[in-house]
Amino acid sequence: MHKKYSSRKAEVFTMKEAVQDLLNTYRLKDRFDEAQLISSWEKIMGAPIARRTNKIFIKNKVMFIELKSAPLKHELNGSKSKVLALFRAEFGHDIVNEVIFI
Repeated sequence: MHKKYSSRKAEVFTMKEAVQDLLNTYRLKDRFDEAQLISSWEKIMGAPIARRTNKIFIKNKVMFIELKSAPLKHELNGSKSKVLALFRAEFGHDIVNEVIFI
């Protein structure tokens, strides 16, 4: 009278693999990566830049960063490719295609 569930996989997965599979199944990987990028802003860019950041959001693969400091905004506008390279180095793939400092 016991039912056997055939949909269960016999292989053993790590927790990371299981979470990645879940995110891919429900098509949440992009949103998860975006949230992870935003939460990693201070780690990637450093505390001095993070302290001068008001708001960060991502829309249509474009990251918008609102800064408190006009000189910092000007400096980072000239270094957009370096900022994108830091993101790519941290995550191993492109999460955003463009960065806009406002």
